Amino acid sequence: MKKAPDILVLDEVSKVYHGQQGMLERLRGGPSSDTRAVSNVSLVIRHGETVGLVGESGCGKSTLARLVSGLIKPTSGSINFRSVALPGHPPRLQMIFQDPFSSLNGRWKIADAIAEPIVVHKLRKGRAAIRARVDELLNLVGLSSADGEKYPQEFSGGQRQRICIARALAGEPEFLILDEPTSALDVSVQAQILNLLRDLQKNLNLTSLFITHNLPVVRIMADRIGVMYLGELVEEAACEELFVNPRHPYTRMLIDAAPNMDVDDRSLHPIMGELPSPASPPQGCRFSSRCPFVKNLCRAEAPPKRRTEKGGMFRCHFEPDLTQMPSIADKKGAAQHA
Repeated sequence: MKKAPDILVLDEVSKVYHGQQGMLERLRGGPSSDTRAVSNVSLVIRHGETVGLVGESGCGKSTLARLVSGLIKPTSGSINFRSVALPGHPPRLQMIFQDPFSSLNGRWKIADAIAEPIVVHKLRKGRAAIRARVDELLNLVGLSSADGEKYPQEFSGGQRQRICIARALAGEPEFLILDEPTSALDVSVQAQILNLLRDLQKNLNLTSLFITHNLPVVRIMADRIGVMYLGELVEEAACEELFVNPRHPYTRMLIDAAPNMDVDDRSLHPIMGELPSPASPPQGCRFSSRCPFVKNLCRAEAPPKRRTEKGGMFRCHFEPDLTQMPSIADKKGAAQHA
């Protein structure tokens, strides 16, 4: 089977926010207050695939989305879209945000909001053709043509997110960024929106970056998954491979911390330790302060990128037996005594 072409290529991309030191700190030669929000991230997204990005709050997921979208510029590294460096030649790209209400203008009718990308990109000529396209998009996301004459405040949260999806598709994007698109919605509504997005992925062959902290959601939506921790991409693998055989301790702990719907196991396993500040991450491996397998080498040197036999990647000095993590061992013991 022919390999799909690369759409988006990130090569060692970093983003540093420079903080301001007080006069006394500068005179004393105190440490910099710079925050490295994204650190040397390399990632490839191919045509027609959805890559998920997961991690705790503050790990750099949304910053990476803003870098890809061109809203902010990287401090170092390069971002290429179809082999053309960004932001010099911006692609036709759209974002779907977490809060659908705040991303819509309450003074605009829905038809006008959806028509705006069509007009800006000159995708249709004439008012009738533009309105016909708006009606088509409304129907595509499960709304009616009459909804175009209403305002955002007349809709529920799920309906507003459908409107935002229609508006994103109106620009006929080559690439779609979804930043926590269902986290502000009720559980039942989340299922509707996720089913809609899956149908659109299949029918329109969309290429997208799906950002979320919800592991069950990303397992449904993504072809490949990247795991971020304190600004670094610590693991990347095909979706099922990552869940069945995670290679990084942090990935294993994230999966184990997710609520288990198995009624026979009601235990929860939060990730040990506190998340360090991105302004002063641990030396060596950034996960060393929370890792149950930490050794002296981990505290002294940053781990290299290691490739897996199935084309994935993880950052670790070792290949620890993740089945020996305390929470996993506890589950096995409970199963044996049941």
